[in-house]
Amino acid sequence: MTGTTTSSPPTSRALTGPAESEPASCVGRLHEVREARRLLARHPVVTLTGPGGVGKTLLARRIAADIRGDFRDGVAFVELAELRDAELLANTVADKLGLYDQSERPPLDVISDYLRDRRFLLALDNCEHLVDASGAFVAALVSECPRLTVLTTSRQSLGVEGEQLFPVPPLSVPDIDAVQSPADLRRYEAPQLFVDRAAAVAPEFAVTDGNCRDIAALCRDLEGLPLAIELAAVRLRSLSLDQIRARLSDRLSLLSQGNQDGPHRQLTMRALIDWSYQLCDPAERLVLARASVFSGGFGLDAAEQVCGGAGVDGDDVLDLLHGLVDKSLLIGEEVAGVIRYRMLETVREYGQERLALWADTRRVARLHRDWYAGLIARYAAEWPSGDQAAWVTRLAADHANIRVALDFCTAQPGEGVTGLRMVSQLDLYWTVRGFLKEARIWVARMLVAAPPDAPERVFAQRVLGWCALLQGDTEAGVAALADSDELVRRTDDEVTAAYVSVGWGMAHLFTERERLAREEFADALAVFRAHGVPDGEGSAGFLYGLATAVCGDFTRGRALIAERVAAGEAVGEVFWRSWALWALGMIELFYGDVAAAERAELDAFRLQDVLHNRAAEAFAVHVLGGIAVRREQWERAATLFGIAATMWRALGASPFRFGMFTARFAEYGARAFTQLGEQAYKKHFGIGRSLSGQDVTRYVLDRSYDRAGRGCATRPDNPLTRRETEIAALVAEGLTNREIAARLFIAQRTVDTHLAHILTKLCFKSRSQVSAWITGRR
Repeated sequence: MTGTTTSSPPTSRALTGPAESEPASCVGRLHEVREARRLLARHPVVTLTGPGGVGKTLLARRIAADIRGDFRDGVAFVELAELRDAELLANTVADKLGLYDQSERPPLDVISDYLRDRRFLLALDNCEHLVDASGAFVAALVSECPRLTVLTTSRQSLGVEGEQLFPVPPLSVPDIDAVQSPADLRRYEAPQLFVDRAAAVAPEFAVTDGNCRDIAALCRDLEGLPLAIELAAVRLRSLSLDQIRARLSDRLSLLSQGNQDGPHRQLTMRALIDWSYQLCDPAERLVLARASVFSGGFGLDAAEQVCGGAGVDGDDVLDLLHGLVDKSLLIGEEVAGVIRYRMLETVREYGQERLALWADTRRVARLHRDWYAGLIARYAAEWPSGDQAAWVTRLAADHANIRVALDFCTAQPGEGVTGLRMVSQLDLYWTVRGFLKEARIWVARMLVAAPPDAPERVFAQRVLGWCALLQGDTEAGVAALADSDELVRRTDDEVTAAYVSVGWGMAHLFTERERLAREEFADALAVFRAHGVPDGEGSAGFLYGLATAVCGDFTRGRALIAERVAAGEAVGEVFWRSWALWALGMIELFYGDVAAAERAELDAFRLQDVLHNRAAEAFAVHVLGGIAVRREQWERAATLFGIAATMWRALGASPFRFGMFTARFAEYGARAFTQLGEQAYKKHFGIGRSLSGQDVTRYVLDRSYDRAGRGCATRPDNPLTRRETEIAALVAEGLTNREIAARLFIAQRTVDTHLAHILTKLCFKSRSQVSAWITGRR
């Protein structure tokens, strides 16, 4: 009764518009947006091509933001520049879509299943370094998902059937003779951008009759390349327009001598970056080159270790980073109250060339690896009693850098043991974030790279088995645990052996051999207690209690789990406590008090929501559906089963592969279906499937939400004003905010404000919900 039905996106993680800034403002581009919209309406794949610095990424974000109303099921923008491993491409896209890796199915299959019936725009940015993998991935998706549209950016074609190339032109530049006054510049995009950036870096700068032709000439020299214009504008702090043009000409002449066959725009871009680099002091040059080892963003603490030393005083790194930001060679952004730095790919490539010229790549890469190995070790040490949600957020922000560090361990001889330790210490991070497939890939690579007698192989094999079991791949899980058994016999490490026992207990529990599971968990718990291993006690303790209750000793099982809940509360631990509360809620549902079951399960869901542990949330919501059945709240039960079904689909998994879960919950679903009847059950099940993000959390935790007691449940049939209703109708027609403003002869900012009010009044999160609401009223 919890079968497949087309669902709304499972989380709010899929973007509905641009979420990252770029150094250059997105000036103009109206023609390009219109043309791209036309092409996307006619072709399954559109690739924006062009050289580095022409503005492909920013244009793609602009297009995705402007046409999101055309795609009622959503838009996702996936940045691939920081991805260096083609094998992880599908995992990266799945993560952006909110699809958690809780299945042994290939990620591509899970993504195809999710997008198959959706009118969806998937944007893949910076595909050129993974062009073959990107092409194969996109080709497979569009063949399986007829309503999917893919927008990509790349310096070359992906070679996909049905692909339409859209060369991104530079910004428009004027003929010098056509510029007689500042007003003449406003008709062209490149001068607009230059003036915008000039005002930002040199507030005293002004466009005059005397300099407007010089601006036009410089923009023509720069060939309208946005990044080149950005870098040139920075020079206004110390040089005049004439001096900038003269020095640019000198640098182009120098570069052209050794690159007769290079495209002129590529030389122009290279000249600006090289000039900016040469204007840096020696320490800034070192920091820029060393920072190119990072993937995605990085923080000051990481930069101090990786970029400091060998000619750079560590205490000066902060000032040097700020100097590079001022020169537009780095971008500084505030993320969750902390400044993080990143560089555009064109600049990163230049920095990596410089690092290679100095023969310093390996040393800096090792420093990078050492920093992230240390970060992971601190996470592992603090996890049992630290701020687990903050740790997950921090590691997620550096996931791309962790991949680079792990790749170093596989590529460099003698580094496999460190890699094994890192990937094993991340076991619960992989679990919470839903990167089980990726974890298995890294463990397999490290096992090849590490010596056969390395003690770290035991725990790594256990992690391999753990991830496989959680994915439902019992055969692979058991095989990995058997290898762990063989390895652990060669050591006297009781704690590692106890972790392997927990893995065996999980395998037994999932295959309905609860008594064997109980024995494994009991033995492991005794070892963890003897050695004072709180993380081990958390896992073995709640599982021992669950297996004990299922084996018939409900009182003892409940006491064991309650003990783990109290221990977690005492130190502020969240992860294992949430699972213990889930287990307590389930055994109370099966054998005890339904009110106690609901209290425990709601507490579990709250903690899981703090960690964004989506796999655990699916289990909790399913149990809450069973509780609603026990309470004979049939409509709520059907809705909760619908929510759970969407969550399970996002995981690529099913609750019915987990042993004891199967028979009981099939029975609960059947009872709700029988009591409501097919039509009513499908209605409320569908309501559950349509909820996502905050609406799910509100429905689960706020009982008034589904009882029409307050909030959205009591809104009138149409709470909108006449103007708001008019704007909502135009949203339903697929118009963008800019188009709505033109249609109604009002400012776009006014439309933005009205749309915000519409979403608030209707308790909606997206334009697609507004469209559906309008359609329903009609």
